[in-house]
Amino acid sequence: MKNLPSTTAPERPFLDWPVATDPSGWNVNVALLGIRHSEPYKHDPFPNDQAKAPGAIRAMSGSFCYNAAHWDFDVGGDLASSLPTHVDMGDVAFDGGDYGAYAAAITARVQHVWKQGGQLIVLGGDHGVTIPVVDALDAVGEPVHVLHIDAHLDWREEVGGVRRGYSSPLQWASKVKAVSGMTQIGLRAIGSARRREVEAARTWGSHLFSAEDIHARGMDPVLATIPEGRPVYLTIDADGLDPTEMPAVMAPTPGGIYFRQLAPLLRAVARRNRIVGMDIVEIAPSYDFANGLTCIGAGRLILNVLGASWGEGGAWRQATRSGA
Repeated sequence: MKNLPSTTAPERPFLDWPVATDPSGWNVNVALLGIRHSEPYKHDPFPNDQAKAPGAIRAMSGSFCYNAAHWDFDVGGDLASSLPTHVDMGDVAFDGGDYGAYAAAITARVQHVWKQGGQLIVLGGDHGVTIPVVDALDAVGEPVHVLHIDAHLDWREEVGGVRRGYSSPLQWASKVKAVSGMTQIGLRAIGSARRREVEAARTWGSHLFSAEDIHARGMDPVLATIPEGRPVYLTIDADGLDPTEMPAVMAPTPGGIYFRQLAPLLRAVARRNRIVGMDIVEIAPSYDFANGLTCIGAGRLILNVLGASWGEGGAWRQATRSGA
């Protein structure tokens, strides 16, 4: 862990959790990390608006959780009595220079959390931030299933010579040895994928569900593709949800998944599978005009995962009790 790029403390920690930017404070059950940047594309500004999202989500903590000791009707309990040791690790600093060193610093931090047997929450950043995180999945020690919520497939090999940008995280994950399967939901309209990317994803074995599939058949077919008991990595692009509920994204697309559909799925997964890590990405805070609705939605999705993971019947709670 020596000579890594620095980690900066947040102006306000997530839910006012303890802050630890030094590795000596990272041996906890739940760790949250802000990753503001991915490998930048030459045609996009650096930093982009999504780089502001980790701070913006943290700043709305009081709006999506007034008090962790209060009853949360989504999960049927209060977070304070169920959540074990936790820390906000701050944000990994990046000055736009050597992206390889920055990505390695992220991977090293995430490996530390997973080698200690912890659960990781990541605040992005655009969707490229997922790449250095999934590079650490071998530290989980078991095969991991990836659950992806997004309007877009994100299966590009490269864009303009950049391989670790926001159009490529799921294609990159498909080459990570620890990834044993993938379920991608919410797909709709037009993104950067062409016929060859769709065919490549299907050939690899990814289970693809359009948003229309979800509206027509519900989430049971999605849940059936996730092997029960298998560790899960969850990656949520905010534009996977309908823009009426999460409007502050760069590519708002009608017809998306609704919170009332997604939150129960995430709770179901968290109760039968250890969600070893999750990220929420692609929020553009400058467009979050509706009282911070998008950041509030992001916080509520995180709380649904934490509450279901560590509450009664949660997979993480059961694993901790059994000493797994």
